[in-house]
Amino acid sequence: MTVPLTVEEVPGRGLVAVALTVRAGGDDDPPGRHGTAHLVEHLMFPRGAGDDSGHVALVEEAGGMCNAETHRDHTVFHTVAPADALPEILALEARRLRRFAPAPATIRSENAVVAEEIRAADAGTRLWDTVLAALHPGARDAYGTVAELREVTAQEAAAFFRRHYRPERAVLTVVGDVDARRTAELVEREFDGWAPPPDAAPDPPEPPSPPPFPVPSDRRDGAAARHETSVPYHRDGVAIGHALADPRRDQGTYFAQAVLCEVLRRSRLPRLLTRSARLDAATVRCGYQGQWLASAAPDLALVLLGRAPGTGTDEAVALWRDALGELAATPPAEDELRPAVAVLRAACHRQADSLAARAVTHGRAALLFPGPDGTGPDTIPGRLAAVTATEVSAAARALLTAPSTVRTLERATP
Repeated sequence: MTVPLTVEEVPGRGLVAVALTVRAGGDDDPPGRHGTAHLVEHLMFPRGAGDDSGHVALVEEAGGMCNAETHRDHTVFHTVAPADALPEILALEARRLRRFAPAPATIRSENAVVAEEIRAADAGTRLWDTVLAALHPGARDAYGTVAELREVTAQEAAAFFRRHYRPERAVLTVVGDVDARRTAELVEREFDGWAPPPDAAPDPPEPPSPPPFPVPSDRRDGAAARHETSVPYHRDGVAIGHALADPRRDQGTYFAQAVLCEVLRRSRLPRLLTRSARLDAATVRCGYQGQWLASAAPDLALVLLGRAPGTGTDEAVALWRDALGELAATPPAEDELRPAVAVLRAACHRQADSLAARAVTHGRAALLFPGPDGTGPDTIPGRLAAVTATEVSAAARALLTAPSTVRTLERATP
């Protein structure tokens, strides 16, 4: 069995991008071993010397560069190189899959690197994870926990790899100055031998799309759920998390909510700050760390409000819900909707201009969002342009009635 392949021919640039997207992320970490997926990502870049040079060195010798990202529901490895180096890049990609066998010393050294990344994560990243976990119990961020990672053994890392890094759980994407038929032949040649060893645990069937976010027990009559726990932060404020529509079940609402958040960010929240002295800052981010459609796992819109002195959490939340309620009651005017859509489309076009980003987007579309709606790099701008003002208003109503959670932010004392 070989890996599923997507090829996009982009002639004339002399470059090729290769992305391997694997259905394995933070949500797949074993109990007590949070961060295993992140660690395995690092271990996929074996180091070496002499004739057995490390993966990065070999890619660079071919004139390329490579990197990877671990998310909650997938990990993606991406490489850009001269187009004539494609056979070598594919051979290197297959080689590290076949040779995955980390030594205990390698586990220790890479654990130190991952631990430093965890410590370097900013307060905003951790706040997002805190709000996400309140809305969706069991969701695991992609970073991991330093204390749990210290306990991961070479055998456990190898077991995780065998269970999740399998052809049926992956997609290979090649974009660039290549021939699709020749590329398919190369992939067949290099990846035909990639298969889990005989003792690998059988892959469980893919679960159905998860149900909507569980409604917190303290949520009543559509009001935001209150959680009295305060979160140390660099200033006094409020963090509000709203569950977004599931992009696998309801992409129409999901795209409309992305536009809604941009309308709020560009015009409604600045207007709110102008007319109310009770808030001195307000922003909203759609999707995990502001990356919407970057994951099929349950996602959220995160609202951050700065509380002026004397402003309580309930008062700040009420101001936000009033602003959202205005859009739910009355669709935005065309002169408000059009610039928001234009900004989102321009960002998509900038990203689609990168071969690596195209390869990654194609891989996510094939692995995470299969279906007729289309989430490829060239279809997303059109999906955004089709969002109407009425749909944005409906998206606001959906956000108001979806499960939500509140965290009071308090300035951390030195």
